[in-house]
Amino acid sequence: MTATRTDATGTADAGDELALDDLFNSLSVPEGYRVEIIGGNIFVCQQRDEHWQCIFQILCALEDRFGRDVVLLSDVRIECPGHLNGLCPDVVKVGDKAVKTERGRYRAEDVDFIAEVIAEETATNDYGPKKAIYAMAGVPAYLIADPYTRRCHLHTQPRDGEYRVETTVAFGLPVDLSDTPAQLILSTEDFLRD
Repeated sequence: MTATRTDATGTADAGDELALDDLFNSLSVPEGYRVEIIGGNIFVCQQRDEHWQCIFQILCALEDRFGRDVVLLSDVRIECPGHLNGLCPDVVKVGDKAVKTERGRYRAEDVDFIAEVIAEETATNDYGPKKAIYAMAGVPAYLIADPYTRRCHLHTQPRDGEYRVETTVAFGLPVDLSDTPAQLILSTEDFLRD
């Protein structure tokens, strides 16, 4: 793996992307697990059906709002700012004018909305480094759905590498995303765990 620097905006250079490709390609991840790389550290967690059900509800709401032509991703790597950050968000709404890079990926800077559904093993990443990375990229709306606390945390108005506004909503109540590029009121009634 090669050590590389980021430019003044925090955007990873081509060497980082090559090093990330090498890391991802060298991993043997069992079926039913997902992997992300944050700052060069590898995180693996098991995918659970409750986790997927929450993701599916968000994806369906976005497709209902924008139609079948909307570009939505789930667990697909996007290019992120910072050193050796290979994130595969649970839900991504790609901006209308976004174009894939020469490596065939979308950049976090071209994303309108990201949602992460908390997995117990990697919750600190969603609340910490991933939130900072998404804010650095200027992702306008970042939603954390936490089935363990039964709350959603909506982060908006990114500036200078941090989100300026956080709204917390209990599961069962709607999350108002109407002033974000997601442009919808998200029902969380089906987010409830048994």
